[in-house]
Amino acid sequence: MKINVLRLPDLVGRGYREFWHWRGRYRVVKGSRASKKSKTAALWFIVNLMKYPEANLLVVRKVFRTLKDSCFTELKWAIGRLGVGAFWEIKESPLEMTYRPTGQKIYFRGLDDPLKITSVTVERGALCWAWVEEAYEISSEADFNMLDESIRGAVSEESGLFKQITLTFNPWNERHWLKARFFDRPDPDTLALTTNYTCNEWLDATDQRLFEQMRLHNPRRYQVAGLGEWGVVEGLIFENWQEQLFSVDEVRQLPGVRAVFGLDFGYSADPTALFCGLVDVAGKQLWVFDEIYQRGMSNERIAEAVRRAGYAKERIRATNGSPATAGSRTDSAEPKSIDRLRELGLVHIRKARKGRGSVNSGIDFLQDFRILVLPKCVNFLTEIGNYTWARDSQTGRQLNRPIDDFNHLMDAMRYAVEEVAQGAAFSFE
Repeated sequence: MKINVLRLPDLVGRGYREFWHWRGRYRVVKGSRASKKSKTAALWFIVNLMKYPEANLLVVRKVFRTLKDSCFTELKWAIGRLGVGAFWEIKESPLEMTYRPTGQKIYFRGLDDPLKITSVTVERGALCWAWVEEAYEISSEADFNMLDESIRGAVSEESGLFKQITLTFNPWNERHWLKARFFDRPDPDTLALTTNYTCNEWLDATDQRLFEQMRLHNPRRYQVAGLGEWGVVEGLIFENWQEQLFSVDEVRQLPGVRAVFGLDFGYSADPTALFCGLVDVAGKQLWVFDEIYQRGMSNERIAEAVRRAGYAKERIRATNGSPATAGSRTDSAEPKSIDRLRELGLVHIRKARKGRGSVNSGIDFLQDFRILVLPKCVNFLTEIGNYTWARDSQTGRQLNRPIDDFNHLMDAMRYAVEEVAQGAAFSFE
C-alpha cells in the first residue's frame, strides 16, 4: 500500500500551534479577517475526524441557511487541501459529510431550529465536538448553553477522545457575552486566543495593501477587522432596538402597519443589502423580518434572490447610499441597475431620493421608533449594534455624521421608510 505523508505545517501554515494541540472543553478564537481561523479550524476537524474513529462533529451557526456558503464550503476546501476527497461522501440535501471508512459524520444545524440541535444522535461513536462559526451572531448566552449541553455522553479514555466546543468569530462589540465569559474570566478548561492577518503567510501584496489602507483611513475598523481586537462601541446611533421573535403574519394584520423594502447596491468590497420591514408610523414601531446581504451580486443575481425570497412584487426603494463610493462602479451604474432590475421582474422598484441632509434626517426620523429584529436577521443585528457617529481623528470629538461602515442595511432601512416619513423628515437638493 502506498502511504501519502502530509506535512501539516505546509498545509495549515503557522501561528496556531496552541490551538491545534488544545484538549480542553472550550477553544475560542476571535480574529481579524484573513487570520486563517476558519480555515485552520476546518483543517483541524478533517484531520482529527480521520484520526479518531469514534468522533463526530456538529457544525452550528445562528441561522441554518448561512452554513452552506460558510462552514460547509470551508470543510470541503479542507478535504481538497488534504487530498482526501476519495474518503469522504459529501451531500447537500441534507447538508452532511460522512467519512466513508468508518461512517463518522459531520452534521450541520442552525440555532434557529433548536430542536434539531438537541435531538442530534450519532450512528457510531460519540458527538464529542462542535464548531460554532461566527459565534458573535449568537446574542443570547442561553442559546449557547443549550448547544453546550448537547455535547454530552461518555467518551472512551483509551481512545484518547475528548469533548470540545470550538468558537470562531470577529469581535465587533466588546459588550458581547463572549468577552465576559471566555476572555475576562480565567478558566483552565478554556483556551481564548486572538489572531490577526499577520499570521497568514499566504496573503499577497494586494491583501497587505488593503489592510495598510484600512490602518491609515479607517483605524477603528482596523482594530477589529485588522488586529482582531474588541470593537469599542461608543456613540451608537440607534439604541431603542432589540432582538425578538414575532409573527410576521400577525404583525401584518395590525391596524396601520405596512410593509417597506429598501435596497442598497454593492458589489465587490461592499455587499448588496435588502432590508425587509413592517412599520407602524403612528405607533412608532418598526419590525425587521428579513434581509439579503451578499457581495458580488450582478443585477441578475439580485433579481433572482429577491424573487426567490418572495419580494419581487413589493415596492422597493433602491440606491447606493455610501458617499465614499460616489463615482465608483456601483454608484455610476445605479440608474441603469434599477432599470435593469425592473426589466428582470422587480416591477415596483424605484430610485430612492438622495440629497443634502437626507442621511441625518432619515436617522432622526428612525430614532423615534422602537425597532424589533427577528433573530435570523444576523447582518442587520451586527450593523445596528455597531453603527455609530463618526469621531474626529485628531481630537476624538463626536461628529454629526455616521461612520462610513456598518451602514449597508442601515442605509437600506432609511430608503425603505422614506415613503412613510412625514413632515420635514427629508431635505433634498
